[in-house]
Amino acid sequence: MKTIKSIFFILFVLAIETVSSQSISITKTIDMNFGNIAVVSSGGDVILDPNGSRTRTGGVTLPATTGTVTAASFTISGTTLHTYAITLPLADCTISSGGNNMTVDTFTSTPSATGTLSGATPGTQVVTVGATLHIGGSQTSGTYTSGSPFTITVNYN
Repeated sequence: MKTIKSIFFILFVLAIETVSSQSISITKTIDMNFGNIAVVSSGGDVILDPNGSRTRTGGVTLPATTGTVTAASFTISGTTLHTYAITLPLADCTISSGGNNMTVDTFTSTPSATGTLSGATPGTQVVTVGATLHIGGSQTSGTYTSGSPFTITVNYN
């Protein structure tokens, strides 16, 4: 009886090692873009939902000519039916146009914390990411971009 328990434990450890050695990959397919925004006298925020819709707060307006509005999109690939954890940036991201800056933070995703890979081998799932853009009342017009992209991390559960 003691021998059987010992063998079971060894097989269990080997199974966990096999699962943890499987690869998971992430590929960016679409960049995040808040589109055209207008500022009145006071600043405000634009909240970009992971579904690609946006809302505003404060003295910010969203013009009828929206420009390109897209949540960031990533394709996750790995072992079919495995679940994985999604880690979004905790730190703010700065976007710039010349010497002018704005802050992007409060990143959100769909799925939000855990995803499941499905389909044929390899399994895949699309993760979309939105965020909040903070705009100052005297924000200068321009095309704002990030010098260093934000990082999203995925790991098998």
